[in-house]
Amino acid sequence: GRYFGTAIASGKLGDSQYTTIANREFNMVTAENEMKIDATEPNRGQFDFTNADRIYNWAVQNGKRVRGHTLAWHQQQPGWMQSLSGSSLRQAMIDHINGVMSHYKGKIYAWDVVNEAYDDSSGGRRDSNLQRTGNDWIEVAFRTARNADPDAKLCYNDYNTDNWSWAKTQGVYNMVKDFKQRGVPIDCVGFQSHFNSGSPYPGNYRTTLQNFAALGVDVQITELDIQGASAQTYANVVNDCLAVPRCNGITTWGVRDSDSWRSGDTPLLFDGNGNKKAAYTSVLNALNAAVPSDSPSPTPPVSPSATPSDSPSPSPSDSPSPTPPVSPSQSPTAEPGGCSATMRTVNSWPGGFQSEVTVRAGGSAIRGWTVSWNWSGSPTITQLWNGVRSGSGSAVTVRNESYNGTVAAGGTTTFGFTGSGGAETPSLTCAAS
Repeated sequence: GRYFGTAIASGKLGDSQYTTIANREFNMVTAENEMKIDATEPNRGQFDFTNADRIYNWAVQNGKRVRGHTLAWHQQQPGWMQSLSGSSLRQAMIDHINGVMSHYKGKIYAWDVVNEAYDDSSGGRRDSNLQRTGNDWIEVAFRTARNADPDAKLCYNDYNTDNWSWAKTQGVYNMVKDFKQRGVPIDCVGFQSHFNSGSPYPGNYRTTLQNFAALGVDVQITELDIQGASAQTYANVVNDCLAVPRCNGITTWGVRDSDSWRSGDTPLLFDGNGNKKAAYTSVLNALNAAVPSDSPSPTPPVSPSATPSDSPSPSPSDSPSPTPPVSPSQSPTAEPGGCSATMRTVNSWPGGFQSEVTVRAGGSAIRGWTVSWNWSGSPTITQLWNGVRSGSGSAVTVRNESYNGTVAAGGTTTFGFTGSGGAETPSLTCAAS
């Protein structure tokens, strides 16, 4: 009765190898970026479901269900929303939830209503423009979502909540416990489970799933990828889900390694050529060893309103787990109290690319950073996350957001962007404050 899903990008639906694997192997689909805020409401009150519908219709026409991702998030907000605050932003959030959920009412299996609202280290709320509208914003989002579509499962989704002993895990657990006690409508908790050397698969992962499920919510593994695609770790994750009756299913964040936002980590079940990896076999063996239960609910009807689009949208998923160490060849030595920065190309396609910049603190902690560079050609940044851009033309400057300026001595943080034109990896300068 459990599902096994993947994240789909609309721009790759013209890739026959991609769609063949996705159709053959998975029965749940999450739109990688196309249902996020900037994609669905680029201008206030003007909704665009072109690419989201393209993914939705491909999914249901091929007998799959769909998870909705995501309705309220501090990242990938369009410019008009970023400029709002207070009651205006609160109303915009409510209007956005209503607008998107009404379009898909009765058709989406589960929604990630709120995404990544907790701080990585303190266990408290993340400072964001949504949080500054009032501490009840998450509750308001869930109540709004329940009214908009009473039949959809309503989930809270986050990363670095896999280890039961971590403060962030406990913070989210306490919120869910409070919501259940007070009757706030929450049906499920999503665990992104981006495992890497900085945030490895924890031995108490099953305990985490069990403890959340004991609160009376379903648990879902929503964005699974594992650095190096360890066959044993993939099998452990599957067996942990199978051991918890309220674990509905697992979604890997991408189809092939080449589709991953972390492609250099080769973290998925299929390699860049579409071949099954050892992790695929270990997952299949774990699933086949399980006792079947009831079949999932039927697939909802197809929306008639999809409009095909060939524009690529390979962007990363949500915020990553802590960045694993960078090799010495990638990371120049930073001066004490200063910072350094390196850029790498994560993905590229005809006419566009995706890059990631790692900012590394020197011998002492920094409270803010600014990274600058000059393009030698004519790339143009089309979308940027985890940073604030200034400058124009070939000169680019990016400074930290409010939530990622503080970096411990020797620690790192990242920001990323998609661009048009040819990918470049210029020399970067980093100034710390």
